Amino acid sequence: MPRDAQRQRGLIGPNAILQLLPVLERAGGIDFRDQVMAAAGVFEAPGDDAMMPEAPAARMHQALRAIEPDMAPSLAWAAGERTAQYIMAHRIPKAAQVVLKLLPAALAGPILSKAIAQHAWTFAGSGTFRLAGPLTFEIADNPIVRGEVSEEPLCHWHRAVFETLFRTLVDPRLRCEEQSCCAMGAPACRFVLKRG
Repeated sequence: MPRDAQRQRGLIGPNAILQLLPVLERAGGIDFRDQVMAAAGVFEAPGDDAMMPEAPAARMHQALRAIEPDMAPSLAWAAGERTAQYIMAHRIPKAAQVVLKLLPAALAGPILSKAIAQHAWTFAGSGTFRLAGPLTFEIADNPIVRGEVSEEPLCHWHRAVFETLFRTLVDPRLRCEEQSCCAMGAPACRFVLKRG
């Protein structure tokens, strides 16, 4: 299916859920994992072989924030790290990873950013992804926080995915900051990578 069609249908990569489940188990056991799943109306893990509807993934992250607001940022972050590790293990060819690590950060960063932009439909779903600069990403109408209201950014999972990829493949000093979030009323969730 073409990428635009996947975006229009609101499909997202299954790692938005799959990498969260073991984090929930480690944090609170199977009962906690099942509590979050039940609150989200998700009664089985998705397969890892195809895109999935974005709504269950969004509900999982939203249920976690509702049930454990204090723990949700760190748990979403851990799931984002796992997602980035999965991407490096299964989606980015080893040769490409070696080249990125050998290149100066000023060259490797924009290359990795363009690759992320080409595959944004896997984590942005029906949201609109935009490369707003060499190390700046925006997701307008981000489905993972759609409909939520917050006084602070909520996209810890996305931040962790971006930061882990860039720290591992480009420069270990890079940190990802979410400068604006749809949940705060911004038109887009804006992520900026910079040396911290």
